Amino acid sequence: MKKAAILGSAAVMLAAFGAPAQAQFKPALDTSEQTARDTAASQQRIDQLDDQTASLLNDYRANLKQLEAARRYNASLQRNIEAQDREISRLREDIENVEGLQRATQPLMEDMIAKFSDIVGADMPFLIEDRSARAGRLSGVLDNPSMSAAQKYRLIVEAYQIENEYGRTISADPGTIGEGEDMLTGEFLRVGRIALIFKTPDDSVLRIYDQTQGDFVNLERSYLPDVKFAIRMAKAQTAPDVFFVPVKPPVAQ
Repeated sequence: MKKAAILGSAAVMLAAFGAPAQAQFKPALDTSEQTARDTAASQQRIDQLDDQTASLLNDYRANLKQLEAARRYNASLQRNIEAQDREISRLREDIENVEGLQRATQPLMEDMIAKFSDIVGADMPFLIEDRSARAGRLSGVLDNPSMSAAQKYRLIVEAYQIENEYGRTISADPGTIGEGEDMLTGEFLRVGRIALIFKTPDDSVLRIYDQTQGDFVNLERSYLPDVKFAIRMAKAQTAPDVFFVPVKPPVAQ
């Protein structure tokens, strides 16, 4: 009976003490839970701030690269501007000298045109119509107000280049010599400016232009095979090769 009474008393005491103990620990548990929630929220904000910082850092580095590229591009533009400024200065100097250049080239072009006509007149009589017409056109160049000085000079130089080319080529062209009943139709062989030979189609007439006599004179028949070969070569009917034509030695002027 005593033992049962003691146990009953102990149970009553534990029951009496259990309720106040739970009441004491509950605020501590609540505080711990709140602290854990605050810590998680703080960590989340830290992670967000870290992501924002990384993004800003990447943007900063990208902007630095763009800035460097912009600086180099601006430096390149500056060099181009400086080069253009130098070119503008040079062009201004040229423009200022144009009037002086025109004054200097005008007498030169007049002399070149006069000499051109003299060259055609003193040369062997080949392509007379074409060359005389070219000389006539040059004579009217200087008086043409619609042409610039550069255009006039270019035409004069082109005419001289054509004449110069005659001295380095051979050609075969149809034509006639003589007048009236003495006129003969045949073919001219021009060898640079050293020989102008005339041959009839039947090979019966073979003549060469003599500068001293100013006329065509008979050429030795031994040259006929070379003349016929040279005519075929001038017409691109055979491969280039060596041939012989008579050439007078130069004499003192």
